[in-house]
Amino acid sequence: MGAQKSIHAGKAKIDVNVDLTHKLCASLMLTPFRSTGSPLSLVIGSLYIKHPNLFGGSEKLDVSWDKGLYDSNVLVAYRRPRPEWLAQQSFIIQHSISPEIGVHGVPMDNFSRSGSGSVNLSRLSLGLDLNEPASSKWSSATSIKFEHVRPVNDDGRSISRDLDGFPVTCSGNFHDSMVVLRQESRFAKADECSFSRFSLQIEQGIPVLSKWLIFNRFKFVASRGVKLGPAFLLASLTGGSIVGDMAPYQAFAIGGLGSVRGYGEGAVGSGRSCLVANSELTLPFVKQDVGRCYFRGLWN
Repeated sequence: MGAQKSIHAGKAKIDVNVDLTHKLCASLMLTPFRSTGSPLSLVIGSLYIKHPNLFGGSEKLDVSWDKGLYDSNVLVAYRRPRPEWLAQQSFIIQHSISPEIGVHGVPMDNFSRSGSGSVNLSRLSLGLDLNEPASSKWSSATSIKFEHVRPVNDDGRSISRDLDGFPVTCSGNFHDSMVVLRQESRFAKADECSFSRFSLQIEQGIPVLSKWLIFNRFKFVASRGVKLGPAFLLASLTGGSIVGDMAPYQAFAIGGLGSVRGYGEGAVGSGRSCLVANSELTLPFVKQDVGRCYFRGLWN
């Protein structure tokens, strides 16, 4: 069920989009990812509200709500107009709930997928995003945000340990708090026969209070694709490390799509540092059908 409506408020036009779906087949035909408490838990949907001229000076207000079967996200973003050659500012308030299966998931089907370990992350963040003007190949973004992370079980109750008795927070309490300065740079180049991509993300936990997390975390992803006649060769290298305080949910999880295929998310392992190298060769068997051969190496 979907609907779109434009509301005129003075000289501004507010756009409202609503999309709701009830996944009845999930409870009748599929094995649930986790137990569902009520029919409302099978409703997925989204709501978007946009105001292009909030205070009469082209200020933009975006409000969005997304709900999946096992996660949800609420985002409020306020943007002030600035010259194109300056970094664009956005004031962000966000709350999300999502299952944490990379570290606390339960391996299923001979490690081919990860199920719920009854650990979900309720994350509240607020702060400032700065998006630098993009060049032809490079783009960068910087943000500083306060984050409050509270692990909860499938019933929504706060927890400090998982089903096996291991802690799920760095503080040992029911929540972690931190102020995070994050900087991310991206490079992308493509033509008819090849493409190159690179991204680097650096996070610094700022010591505002002694009880808040203090850490330095970085992650990079480099990939290169080349067309070799009818075949296509894709190679990628992913790595990262964290120094200082580390909550279990901040660990690098290996396994899943984009990491090691054939394994569930985090089924191979997790830790403070990781390095994963993948190479993939795609060969067309017929015009309508595509077969793939995979060759991979993994270092951790």
